[in-house]
Order: sequence, then C-alpha cells, then structure tokens
Amino acid sequence: MVFMFKVSELIDKQLNEVFNWHIKPPESDNVEVFDFSSLVSKQHYVNFELWHQEDMARDSNAPDSKIAKVKRAIDVLNQRRNDMIEQMDQYLLNQLHKNNIHYAEDVEMNSETPGSIIDRLSINALKIYHMEEETQRLDVDDEHLKNCSRKLSVLYDQRNDLKKSLDKLLSDLSNGNKQLKVYQQMKMYNDENLNPVLYQKAKN
Repeated sequence: MVFMFKVSELIDKQLNEVFNWHIKPPESDNVEVFDFSSLVSKQHYVNFELWHQEDMARDSNAPDSKIAKVKRAIDVLNQRRNDMIEQMDQYLLNQLHKNNIHYAEDVEMNSETPGSIIDRLSINALKIYHMEEETQRLDVDDEHLKNCSRKLSVLYDQRNDLKKSLDKLLSDLSNGNKQLKVYQQMKMYNDENLNPVLYQKAKN
C-alpha cells in the first residue's frame, strides 16, 4: 500500500478530537508530527482554534481593541491552515515518489487536492459538533431543534460524500490514474515584501 492509513479511521479521529478538545484542548505547540495522522490532527487543531476565534469576532459588544486582536489571530491561523494543507499534500506526494508511482503525462489531475478535502472534513467535524449542541438546547423552541436536527443530518451526508471522494482520489493516485501537485497558495497579504501596505510602510 502507498498510503499507510485508512480514511475512515482518519475522519473518525477528527470527530473524536473535536469532542475531546472541548473538554481539554491540547498544547498546540507540543503536537508532534510523526506520521500523516498526526499531521492531520495538527491541521485540524488549527481549524478548531480558528472556529472559536471566528465566534469571538462576531461579538457585537466586544470593544474594538479586542476585535482587532481577534482579527489578527484569525489572520495568523488562516495562514497556518493553508500552509498545513500544503504540508499534507506534500507528505502524500512524497509517499507517491517513494513508492515509484508513475503516470502518463496527460493523466488528469483532481481540481481539489487530498489536503483540501481533509480540510473540508475538519470543518465539517466542527460543524457537526456544534450543530449537535444546538439540538440539545433547552432554551429554544421545537422549530429550532427541528431545523438543527435536519441540518445535522445533512452534515453527516456531506461527510460521507467527502469520505467517498477522498477514498477514490487516494486510490486513483496510488494506481497512477491521477496525478498530484502541491498547489502553493502564494498568499501575499502576510508577506512584507509583497503586501504594498507593509512594504510602503517600511520605506517611510
């Protein structure tokens, strides 16, 4: 086998981690990456942090100074999120190279990489956790509970669809039926050499 993990185990772990992190978050800086599963967990935790920063950013009663701090934290986390999607894809590409997987020059590529699908599954796991919370509230009416239960069912359907898509893509990559490239995001806004607001400020 080219990829030494099962997609089902990988995404079940995402759901379990969301539950466990709401009880006791890990020390994010101490998350050691020693295999693909731990790399997925580290990227997943970035999304976990990002989710809750986004919640705080919507607090209309928060002072502007706090919102500015939260927005800067979101900016940093978004950069890390994209960087780690690339790292996941690079890890898989390295595995393909190690196993001498070859493909024809004209073989098609997927418009979405495995790392991007895993990122979507990470966000989906967070949505499932928080939507399930909404179905258990005691301070809302039946209509709210019914709507949230319906949305929760849709989220599980989406998760199943994404799992199938990821399984198929990894199989195609392993068999040389599709090729993988690491598409770097080339984010410019955090680079003081590429963001005109930053480099013009530096000149003044």
